[in-house]
Amino acid sequence: MSTTLWPTYASPHDLQAIEAVPLAQRGLPTSTYDAVQRAARLWPSRRALSVMPDGDRWDQAMDITYRELGAQVTRVANLLRSVGVRRGDTVGLLSTNTAELVAALLGAQAAGVVAPVNPSLRPAEVEELLRRARARVIVAAGPELHPQVWQLARQVAADLGVTALLALRPTSPDGPPPDLEPLPGVVVGHLSDLAGHVPDDRLVDITPPEGDDLAAFFHTGGTTGLPKLAAHTHANEIADAWAVAAMSELDEDAPVLAALPLFHVNALVVTLLGPLLRGRPVVWAGPLGYRDAQLIRAFWRVVEHYAVAAMSGVPSVYATLAGVPVDADISSLRLCIVGAAPLPKAVADAWHAHTGRDLVPGYGLTEATCASTRSFPDHPVPRTVGQRLPYQTIKAVDIDPATGAWRDLPDGATGTLVIAGPTVFPGYLVGFDADRPILDGLGKLNGGWLDTGDLGSVAADGFVTLAGRAKDVIIRGGHNIDPHAIEAALLSHPLVRDASAVGRIDQYAGEVPVAYVTVTADVDPAELIAWAAQHVPEAAAAPKDVTILPALPVTAVGKPHKVPLQCDAARRELGPQLRALGVDLPDDDWCTQVEGRLTVTLTLPDSAVRDDVSALLDRYALDRRLDVWQPATTP
Repeated sequence: MSTTLWPTYASPHDLQAIEAVPLAQRGLPTSTYDAVQRAARLWPSRRALSVMPDGDRWDQAMDITYRELGAQVTRVANLLRSVGVRRGDTVGLLSTNTAELVAALLGAQAAGVVAPVNPSLRPAEVEELLRRARARVIVAAGPELHPQVWQLARQVAADLGVTALLALRPTSPDGPPPDLEPLPGVVVGHLSDLAGHVPDDRLVDITPPEGDDLAAFFHTGGTTGLPKLAAHTHANEIADAWAVAAMSELDEDAPVLAALPLFHVNALVVTLLGPLLRGRPVVWAGPLGYRDAQLIRAFWRVVEHYAVAAMSGVPSVYATLAGVPVDADISSLRLCIVGAAPLPKAVADAWHAHTGRDLVPGYGLTEATCASTRSFPDHPVPRTVGQRLPYQTIKAVDIDPATGAWRDLPDGATGTLVIAGPTVFPGYLVGFDADRPILDGLGKLNGGWLDTGDLGSVAADGFVTLAGRAKDVIIRGGHNIDPHAIEAALLSHPLVRDASAVGRIDQYAGEVPVAYVTVTADVDPAELIAWAAQHVPEAAAAPKDVTILPALPVTAVGKPHKVPLQCDAARRELGPQLRALGVDLPDDDWCTQVEGRLTVTLTLPDSAVRDDVSALLDRYALDRRLDVWQPATTP
């Protein structure tokens, strides 16, 4: 492979040499379609995908070569063109993972713009997201794959007046597809059947996308209202995927495991486009991914069977797998990337003890396409989330709350993290002007820099340390939850006057949502928990607990103040466990926020108790300051 396209990138010291060559001279593909066709030319017979039907049949994967994938993507693009999709039109995806979904996503990007939506969102949320995206065609899990999603897709297709509704079949289906009930004025059919009648060797009446063409609208957790739709260009996705694929730890034929849903940017960039640029095979788990209990039970045999070399997941996935006995040869596994949520030390330690591998942290967000930092297995830098990726610049700034003006902070100082470079998105979709989408940074973009909303510091060598979030979003197992949606659900209860939702630290999920309310009359908190569960937009947002207070905290200028609630939630989680260890908790000041991070400060009676407390706190993503009480000495 060309050293211009793929420089040496195995240590933090390689960054300067890589950036000495401008990105424009690297010879990257123009678009995701160009990347697919390039792979088909370079490695026609090499395995591109191995897709498991489900966790029970993990060893019966369907194999697809790069030549076959290139043909499938072209067929889908031509089919979409035949049902009315043009370059600026949106194709909505509403499906769990299946073998046909990869080509459906990439084919939609070749013909127009893809908008993958989480099918587990509430029906009204799904419909509104696809309405805002102005979906012209919907590709959805068919009745064999997910009957409930198919019925939802039919309803949305009818309400939005799309031109076509295309059904995806399960991986390795049994027998012919079932008949599909028609919809008036809508082309309804199985994608595989309809695509079989169009060319697969060339695009017909489609101009291949350019780098600055829009490729996708990904919904992302926000802090107000419905999730926003973040726009990605083809150049955004290719640049980020290239930086991920440039890592030198893996051989060209090293298999990568993919078990995250394809409506998530990590699944697209890290476990699809990145491997595709290097010609690596990707092993796709079934529709449930890491949520499939059968897959988890067989996980180490999966690693051995497919010689999995790399995987990506959130901390809760690694915490679960660290409890699964290793019953196979896992010597192939070399790169275990973790991100999307704070990593408790206990999870990292348990994974290393269980597998002999270190977790490799990373950091990113949808508005910067996906990944913005990486760590190095052979050059660990504790407490960081890695070094900035090539051609992305990250710095910490102080943002004046009155004027919004930014002031650059020196190396190592904590402030709001901002990012510039080729992966920064062009804005959120806020509407359409005739047939052209209107994009707006909505205050997140400033002269080419992206305000991440995260607090942290950046060292001189580009390593980033996180220090909490300036934004309110709750991250449960890597999934972003809008606290305002929880608050709106609780405020719809006739006895709730005010509500505030925050994340409570959790050993497994990193955070879980809890809520604090004031009420107009006596009400059982259990009733409010049940009410919220029925009214939040998704099950993950249902609060684990609701606490009734006389008043909710506010700042000096009367604005809602969530920091005291976050600290209170942490104290409620940790307090009983600390008391069980014999710790005498003095007052509410033992758990506070310091520079944006929850911090436990305790004076303990002896070193044995300190060791027990340290072991407990290691299970959570927080800081600690533990001293052992020393009796005064008599002179």
